[in-house]
Amino acid sequence: MRHSEFWALLDDVFGVDYSRSLARDLALDGLSSRTSAEALADGTPPRDVWHALCDQMDVPLDRRDGGARERMIPPRR
Repeated sequence: MRHSEFWALLDDVFGVDYSRSLARDLALDGLSSRTSAEALADGTPPRDVWHALCDQMDVPLDRRDGGARERMIPPRR
C-alpha cells in the first residue's frame, strides 16, 4: 500500500473532512499512541497504519476497502 492509497481509503471510509481530523488527532493504541500522521511520518508502513486505525475505530473487515470491492487491502504483517 502506498501513502496515496492510504489517504484515498481514509477519505472513502471516513469522509474527507473527518478523515483528516482522525489522522491528525486520534492516538492509536496499536501504534504506541502515535497518530496516523505521526506514524506515517516516522516511516511506519501505510498498511500497518491502516489496520491499526481500522481496529481502533472498529471498522468491519468488509468495509476496510472503502466500498470498492476491486481494491485489494494488503494483509497484516
